[in-house]
Parts: sequence; structure tokens; C-alpha cells
Amino acid sequence: MERYVAFLRGVSPMNCKMPELKRCFETAGFGDVRTLLSSGNVAFSARPEIVPVLEKTTEAAMEKHLGKVFQTIVRPSSFLQWLIERAPFSEFDLPANAKPVVTFLREPCEETITLPIVQAQASILKLERTEVFSAYVPNEKGPVFMALLEKTFGKAMTTRTLETVRKCSTA
Repeated sequence: MERYVAFLRGVSPMNCKMPELKRCFETAGFGDVRTLLSSGNVAFSARPEIVPVLEKTTEAAMEKHLGKVFQTIVRPSSFLQWLIERAPFSEFDLPANAKPVVTFLREPCEETITLPIVQAQASILKLERTEVFSAYVPNEKGPVFMALLEKTFGKAMTTRTLETVRKCSTA
């Protein structure tokens, strides 16, 4: 069995109960299922499989057991651990109050995008195939960085703080 993390786009305690989400993954045949941080992060064990198959399986299980589907992006836990260990933000001089975030793309970005892109204290710093590394400084304007990410990469993605990725990688 291999360990994976599913990142679900748009999940909150208001629109999805974590015990129901956990049961949904268990009924799909996954083992050792854990929901994390009540925001659409699910760690689970499964036979080694290609990621798109796992994504489709989880989305079909949500449709069947929850009656709704949250776009799902799956990554192996070992990949997330490697990502954290290599300190992807160390090459950037971020403000002390900046929040580093990782955006997971559903499919590789094939476009040539000139980076960094900076807007209202939000920066898209680096793209590596299916991961985007950004940072923002929280302010009264709200999540400007999300609009910037969606404008650049579309909606087939989901974003987590680096700290959330760190916690998920070891779940």
C-alpha cells in the first residue's frame, strides 16, 4: 500500500462534514483514511495507482455517497515529503509576514508563463510542472492571490499553505 493525500477544492466544514467525507473514502476501498484540518484534505492508503485514476475514483465516490463532487487533486505522500524537504521557497526573499502557498494543478501547465507575477502583495514565484509556488501578505483586500492564480492557471487547481502541505505530507 502507498500513502496518498487528496486535496479537495472548495471544501469547508459548512459544505462537507469530515466524518461523512472519511466514510466516503473508506467505502471507495481506501484504507487508513484521515481527514485533516477540516478543509478538504484527506490522507489515505491505496495500492499504487496512477494519480488520475485515484482522482476519478474519489470523485465518483463523492458523487455516490455525498451527492456532490469536489474537484480532487491527489499526490503521493512521498512526493509531498520530498517537496517540503527541498524547501521550495528558500530561494526567494519573502517578507517576514508572507504566507507561502503551494497550488496543485490538475494537469501540467504547458504554457510559457513569465514569472514572477506580482499584484497587491501577492506573487506567483515559480511553476514546476503541476505545482505553483506563490506567496502573499495578508491584507484587508482579502485573497487577491487566489484571483491571480485563477487568472493565470484556470480553476483546475487547489491551493494550500506550505504549513498545511507539511502537515498533510506526514499524515
